[in-house]
Amino acid sequence: MKTKNHLKDFDSLPNAACVSDQTVAALCDCNVSTVWDRSKRGALPKPRKIGGSTRWNVGELRKILQGQPS
Repeated sequence: MKTKNHLKDFDSLPNAACVSDQTVAALCDCNVSTVWDRSKRGALPKPRKIGGSTRWNVGELRKILQGQPS
Protein backbone atom coordinates (compact mmCIF):
# COMPACT_ATOMS: atom_id res chain seq x y z
CA MET A 1 0.00 0.00 0.00
CA LYS A 2 1.46 3.37 -1.03
CA THR A 3 0.31 5.29 2.04
CA LYS A 4 2.25 2.99 4.36
CA ASN A 5 5.45 3.67 2.40
CA HIS A 6 5.10 7.41 2.98
CA LEU A 7 4.50 6.98 6.71
CA LYS A 8 6.89 4.11 7.35
CA ASP A 9 9.81 6.13 8.74
CA PHE A 10 8.09 9.41 9.67
CA ASP A 11 8.36 8.86 13.44
CA SER A 12 12.11 8.32 13.21
CA LEU A 13 12.77 11.48 11.17
CA PRO A 14 14.40 14.44 12.95
CA ASN A 15 12.36 17.63 13.28
CA ALA A 16 14.69 19.34 10.79
CA ALA A 17 13.83 16.83 8.04
CA CYS A 18 11.46 17.66 5.21
CA VAL A 19 8.83 15.52 3.48
CA SER A 20 6.84 15.61 0.25
CA ASP A 21 3.21 16.56 -0.28
CA GLN A 22 2.42 12.86 -0.67
CA THR A 23 3.72 12.15 2.83
CA VAL A 24 1.74 15.08 4.25
CA ALA A 25 -1.39 13.76 2.49
CA ALA A 26 -0.83 10.34 4.04
CA LEU A 27 -0.36 11.90 7.50
CA CYS A 28 -3.56 13.93 7.16
CA ASP A 29 -5.50 11.13 5.47
CA CYS A 30 -6.41 13.34 2.52
CA ASN A 31 -5.37 13.84 -1.08
CA VAL A 32 -2.48 15.98 -2.29
CA SER A 33 -4.70 18.81 -3.56
CA THR A 34 -6.24 19.09 -0.08
CA VAL A 35 -2.73 19.44 1.39
CA TRP A 36 -2.09 22.40 -0.88
CA ASP A 37 -5.48 23.96 -0.05
CA ARG A 38 -4.91 23.56 3.69
CA SER A 39 -1.44 25.03 3.38
CA LYS A 40 -2.78 28.07 1.50
CA ARG A 41 -5.46 28.58 4.19
CA GLY A 42 -2.89 28.30 6.99
CA ALA A 43 -4.26 25.04 8.41
CA LEU A 44 -0.92 23.41 7.54
CA PRO A 45 2.54 24.99 7.62
CA LYS A 46 3.80 26.66 4.48
CA PRO A 47 6.06 24.43 2.37
CA ARG A 48 9.66 25.25 1.54
CA LYS A 49 11.39 25.12 -1.80
CA ILE A 50 14.48 22.94 -1.66
CA GLY A 51 16.24 22.78 -4.99
CA GLY A 52 13.48 22.00 -7.47
CA SER A 53 11.23 20.34 -4.90
CA THR A 54 8.64 21.61 -2.45
CA ARG A 55 8.81 20.07 1.01
CA TRP A 56 7.18 20.44 4.44
CA ASN A 57 9.20 20.59 7.65
CA VAL A 58 8.67 17.55 9.89
CA GLY A 59 8.88 19.52 13.15
CA GLU A 60 6.23 22.00 12.00
CA LEU A 61 3.98 19.15 10.88
CA ARG A 62 4.35 17.40 14.24
CA LYS A 63 3.23 20.55 16.05
CA ILE A 64 0.13 20.82 13.88
CA LEU A 65 -0.69 17.13 14.27
CA GLN A 66 -0.40 17.48 18.06
CA GLY A 67 -2.76 20.46 18.03
CA GLN A 68 -0.12 23.08 18.78
CA PRO A 69 0.01 26.36 16.86
CA SER A 70 2.62 26.43 14.11
